[in-house]
Amino acid sequence: MSKSVPIVAIAGRANVGKSSLFNSLIGRREAIVAEEPGTTRDSVTAKASYEGKDFWLVDTAGLKSAQDSFELSIQDQISEAAASADLILVVVEADVPPTQEDRRVATMALKSKKPVLLVVNKIDKNPKGDLTVWQKLGIKTILATSTTQRKGVTELLAAVASQLPRAKIKTEGNRVKVALLGRPNVGKSALFNTLGAKQQAIVAEKAGTTRDVNRVVVRYHEREIELMDTAGIRRSGKIERGVEHFSVLRALAAAEEADVALLLMDVNELNVQLDQKIAGLVKEAAKGLVLVVSKWDSADKDSFTRDALAPQIAATFPYVPWAPLIFTSAVTGQNVTKIFDLVLEIAQNRAQKFKTAELNKWLQHAINQHPPAGLKGRNPKLNYMVQEEDIDMPSFKIFGGHTKFLHWSYKRYLERSFREQWPLNGTPLKFWFIEKH
Repeated sequence: MSKSVPIVAIAGRANVGKSSLFNSLIGRREAIVAEEPGTTRDSVTAKASYEGKDFWLVDTAGLKSAQDSFELSIQDQISEAAASADLILVVVEADVPPTQEDRRVATMALKSKKPVLLVVNKIDKNPKGDLTVWQKLGIKTILATSTTQRKGVTELLAAVASQLPRAKIKTEGNRVKVALLGRPNVGKSALFNTLGAKQQAIVAEKAGTTRDVNRVVVRYHEREIELMDTAGIRRSGKIERGVEHFSVLRALAAAEEADVALLLMDVNELNVQLDQKIAGLVKEAAKGLVLVVSKWDSADKDSFTRDALAPQIAATFPYVPWAPLIFTSAVTGQNVTKIFDLVLEIAQNRAQKFKTAELNKWLQHAINQHPPAGLKGRNPKLNYMVQEEDIDMPSFKIFGGHTKFLHWSYKRYLERSFREQWPLNGTPLKFWFIEKH
């Protein structure tokens, strides 16, 4: 995030409608909204704008009593958001009189010495409610909203903008986006924290704690890398309705948005069919891919070694032989920096430009080594090739005759031969076979 762009944090006890308000203010569905309290676990951040003023909007987890380490972590995150914010929106529920938790949130916000606005949400449930009852919380400016009826949202945006300086969020053109994917509880959030070098996502022993796509931007070797931590992907038959369903959709959407995906696998639970399916989805989405074996510190080194495991794991991912394999530990930090090196290498490979003369020299050599095999007695001819310019991965058009009869095994041979010349580690590549006439 740019430090010159102000941050607005939304705080409040659970189920007062913070996520609905967050979505209304940014104008799209980003945070997960559900009837059950405590749905937002991580802080969710998005760009918002009003009348030329850009700001970062942070939706924090609902305030709860810190009954265990997991809830305590959420409280720490609220405190951190409030500390870094330039403006705090304290959200309460119109049809529920001020509670002890509401008072705690208001006190915390006022103690920060930052500007604070009180938002009385769900006013549609209590349209004749007296807003003066909320003055006892000590926050001077009080606004009423209803996200379901879109009441008061514009007025709230105007009030927020009036408290902020004029700023513009600049998106870095060469930023590399990286999505952390995998089944629940394979260590995505722990690795995300280690990569981000700060507690940005919540880490707990419970499976399924990350529900929203959580983001952090880091700088490495003069490049910005945006990390996206996603909810664990379960088999479709095991996906619960509602919140869990949206989490999986958001994880897949993050994969679509990313340049490179890190597919995490627990070293204590390898050779899982769903991992192979996720790798297939990443390949279909034409994204870069790194296979990451996590929790290497917990592995029994007497039973197996990295050199023994690596070929076994590679054999279970035959459709992505180009994806590098790395063993990591978020606890010890093993190979964490190497992940950044791999990500930048893959980003460079995906952006690589090839001279047409060199491409056609390779094509003629490949044809001479192994002439095209066809179907139905037709002999395909491959004449020349060019690189596609407007696609963010290595993509090539090969022109010729009877190309639709080209056997799939020959297409695989061409890719294998191409990678012998240009390895293109970590990224799929694409050939289009086009009739010359």
